Amino acid sequence: METIENLLGKLTAQAVKQLFGLEVEQGNISFQKTDRKFEGDLTLVVFPFVRASRKSPEETGHAIGSYLQENCPEVTAFNTVKGFLNLSVADGYWVRHLDQLRRQAAPAAKESKPVVIEYSSPNTNKPLHLGHIRNILLGWSVSKILQANGYTVKKVNLVNDRGIHICKSMLAWLKWGEGETPQSSGMKGDHLVGKYYVVFSSKLKEQTDKILETNKELKKEEAENRTGLMQEAQAMLRKWESGDEQVRALWRKMNGWVYEGFDATYEQLGVGFDKVYYESDTYLLGKSMVQEGLDKGVLVRKEDGSVWADLRQEGLDEKLLLRKDGTSVYMTQDLGTARLRQQDFDAEKLIYVVGNEQNYHFDVLKRVLRRLGYAWGEKITHLSYGMVELPEGKMKSREGTVVDADDLIVKMTETARETSEEIRAAKGLANPDENSEESGRLYFELGMGALKYFILKVDPVKNMLFNPKESIDFNGNTGPFLQYTHARIRSLLRKSGFQTDSPVPYEAEGLRISGKEKGLIQNLSAYASVLKQAGEQYSPALIANYLYDLAKDFNGFYQDTNVLREENARLKAFRLALVQQIGLTIKKGLDLLGISAPEKM
Repeated sequence: METIENLLGKLTAQAVKQLFGLEVEQGNISFQKTDRKFEGDLTLVVFPFVRASRKSPEETGHAIGSYLQENCPEVTAFNTVKGFLNLSVADGYWVRHLDQLRRQAAPAAKESKPVVIEYSSPNTNKPLHLGHIRNILLGWSVSKILQANGYTVKKVNLVNDRGIHICKSMLAWLKWGEGETPQSSGMKGDHLVGKYYVVFSSKLKEQTDKILETNKELKKEEAENRTGLMQEAQAMLRKWESGDEQVRALWRKMNGWVYEGFDATYEQLGVGFDKVYYESDTYLLGKSMVQEGLDKGVLVRKEDGSVWADLRQEGLDEKLLLRKDGTSVYMTQDLGTARLRQQDFDAEKLIYVVGNEQNYHFDVLKRVLRRLGYAWGEKITHLSYGMVELPEGKMKSREGTVVDADDLIVKMTETARETSEEIRAAKGLANPDENSEESGRLYFELGMGALKYFILKVDPVKNMLFNPKESIDFNGNTGPFLQYTHARIRSLLRKSGFQTDSPVPYEAEGLRISGKEKGLIQNLSAYASVLKQAGEQYSPALIANYLYDLAKDFNGFYQDTNVLREENARLKAFRLALVQQIGLTIKKGLDLLGISAPEKM
């Protein structure tokens, strides 16, 4: 479907060549929506053509505008303001274009290998928290956006289920747990295990502080390694790696508790995976790859037995791959996981959704794979995102000051209920039955919509401050505002008699429409390009902010335009068709963000 922008781009390229002798690629000519302060629908910046025209910006714009009006029947008028050429496009084009948009097919499936996207990647020593939520929501949404762009996507999770941090929780439970289980405590399994990670950290601090009192010259990490508690944890890790059955049995039991907890949280968030990898299944492959590197002479074993990648000639430093006792580190298992994942999917791209504190880690991962001779390592893309903070500051797992995902979900649902009650009270409306399943579901959907939108509307690369109360506002740039707009549209369509998604029929010929209606169709037309750009940049924020602009413009249109009370039957049908398409677009966009679109609110 050719848009008016594409058509005008071709004609503008012809104009500047014919008028000024300047060859310009059509792709370098772009139009933007005309500022509301000026008359017109589309605006072209003419400054790039002034040198060739040897005229003032106003004269250059007038010459191009005259050419376009003469050669394009859709251009009905133009004006120039300094270096900006504003074009008015015929009502008939926009009316017909709405019908084209309604019939526009989704992007065709791409004939390519799958894109593999990893997100969540939790440790089994603690429950999922707010930081994980940004990771999970970002990964899920990017996977949906890539699918909408025609890619085959495989969603995967890597569970960090082994290592010293896991042994810390296990050891603390053995020492101080007194046999406590999820059943005996009434706690979710992931919360119970996380409790003992905090216990370990607290006990470790006590022992560390005692050592530092008498050895003030020691660094904190050195003092920690001298404690009996840390030495016991390291001994447990060595036993685990040697296959000690007692340690392995405890590990399986406690990890089983955690997996049940994780699955419940994933279900609440509405996300899932096509395949789950476990570090315990991949670290040995990683260790064998490290041995390959030693055999090839591209990795170095030091005198203490540890193995390193020396990247100093590449402007980096040395990277540990195996500890001196032979135990593996994160990089070891990431090597094995990457190789296994490539074998499983033969992917076109391997996307890792991981926080920006790991930028260096993924740079090293690709360099080590290159040294080992794995060319597919270049397919790795690190979708780096910023940290989430709360108004009271950073979260710390060791100190138990994180915001658990489960607690946040409950809080968001409760905040949605409280906010809805405040709005109803202000309007003198009665509250619905709070105990009804329908009300409970709606509050949950609003709470999740607020949480997901507030996180996803921020550019992934930026750090963000999460404020639950601010996220639930029904009037600002929030998920509930978009959900409310969709529900309002569905209510309007029900009142008009159109309760299905079958297109509302209308006659386009000779119909006159307003500037706001033209603007809404322009917004709808932009959806395809925003979707494409969001897929290229892995940025749900582009979808989120597009939806906000569309919903804001719709509400402005709806406040001062008759739809159901319009006396002109043809114009009424057109407006209903326009409103319907806006609702469908909002619903489609919200789905890409993992947000539900309620029919009623």
